[in-house]
Amino acid sequence: MSRNPVVAVCGATGAVGREMLKILEERDFPYSEIIPMASARSIGIKIPFKDTELSVVELTEDSFDGVDLALFSAGGSTSEKFAPIAAKAGCVVVDNSSAWRMDDNCPLVVPEVNPHDLDWHKGIIANPNCSTIQMMLALKPIHDEARVKRVVVSTYQAVSGTGHKAIEELENQVRRLMSGQPVVADVYPHQIAFNCLPQIDVFMENGYTKEEMKMVNETMKIMGDKSIKVTATCVRVPVFYGHSESLNIETEEKLTADDVRALLAKFPGVTVEDYPEKKSYPMPINAAGENDTFIGRIREDETIANGINMWVVSDNIRKGAALNTIQIAETLIARDLLRVP
Repeated sequence: MSRNPVVAVCGATGAVGREMLKILEERDFPYSEIIPMASARSIGIKIPFKDTELSVVELTEDSFDGVDLALFSAGGSTSEKFAPIAAKAGCVVVDNSSAWRMDDNCPLVVPEVNPHDLDWHKGIIANPNCSTIQMMLALKPIHDEARVKRVVVSTYQAVSGTGHKAIEELENQVRRLMSGQPVVADVYPHQIAFNCLPQIDVFMENGYTKEEMKMVNETMKIMGDKSIKVTATCVRVPVFYGHSESLNIETEEKLTADDVRALLAKFPGVTVEDYPEKKSYPMPINAAGENDTFIGRIREDETIANGINMWVVSDNIRKGAALNTIQIAETLIARDLLRVP
């Protein structure tokens, strides 16, 4: 493409949509025009952008004429309806919902891990689940060096992963508890303040939640290796921003903790913070607002021959959603793939 693209942000008034616009501004993304789109009830809302304001327009079936790139974060049902319409109009879609992730015709991409999969896109590209993305940054350099056989992951996921209403619910519950008032739970099935909920998304027939199975299936697709075994337990915790994960990784070849630190330190998008003698390790309060994924508590699993434990923290709204989406768009431009085949 010889000119800068016209970019639509679909779901522009949501938490991730607003973060996308913020990151587009921060990274000086090349564009000729940016069009924020949302449902009819958001028409006319003004969103600050650089030295001006952008006015939200309604997302309709006719919205994509003249649009080159659409960044979607408007929910699965909206993506299912409008992404094919956008692609048919000649627009490349990068979708942040789960609607297209496991579609065989749609690449599922973390740019630091599998940018080559963008080469075969057919107009719709899927952004992985937030908890999967940060795990991929931890696994990729280890897999390339020593081949990952099995991963046991437990997640500690922030309420912002559910959206604005969940953030408000946590705030309100804390206030009510501190003032001796009864708690109201609408977004989650139970109180989230000062609590942990071992359920993210719905339960499936195998006893796992949909979120847990996303991590299993998406890992194999992104890594291009169906032999990698993943088992997950996903937990919602009373944190506003930043998902944390405990990873137990078994490899074919032996790696020491120092080997892993060295591999991760060289990998793009990763910051190793592993200084236990200083009580320095990744925490969500420090990762919030940051682009990198932070990894610490790296140590050998003494119960198996080739095992590593680590702690992984990342801002779920940035790298887990908005930033990864925009990095995909940047990679499309760099590889001259911003067109529908």
